[in-house]
Amino acid sequence: MELRVNGQPMQLPDHVSDPAMPLLWVLRDGLQLTGTKFGCGVAACGACTVHLDGQAVRSCVTPLSAVQGRAVTTIEALGTLTQPHPLQTAWVAAQVPQCGYCQSGMLMAAAALLAKNRRPSDADIDAAITNLCRCGTYPRVRIAIKAAALSLAAKTTASPTKPGGKA
Repeated sequence: MELRVNGQPMQLPDHVSDPAMPLLWVLRDGLQLTGTKFGCGVAACGACTVHLDGQAVRSCVTPLSAVQGRAVTTIEALGTLTQPHPLQTAWVAAQVPQCGYCQSGMLMAAAALLAKNRRPSDADIDAAITNLCRCGTYPRVRIAIKAAALSLAAKTTASPTKPGGKA
């Protein structure tokens, strides 16, 4: 079986190709993409959040059968060491992480929010970020999401257009 993960086709090993297997275990055990974390196993905590066709989903309850032919994006594709995503930069600047366990899922939920809403209010953030954080850094999460939104807006505004209207 083949999946499209982080923009690349990936062949799944036989031991993780059961259609009922949760996507979380396919990613972690089959593809060695361990940035996605196991938290609760019942879609309550959000540590396992990934994008499925750009939407934030809880991979611990998403069966492999539901992702065939769809684009899966994990935390490994959010940014790089040399070019971090604006959320990752803002996360560090706002000192969001404490223990860090929930952060990959929280970042993926925040990225899905900013992809849809570049100017989220506190209410928008609260509605989109339902991930649980034992360290209680929710006020810092809001600060970081708003800072990343401003950074993304500045990049969009600063992008010059070439003749013909194309960037």
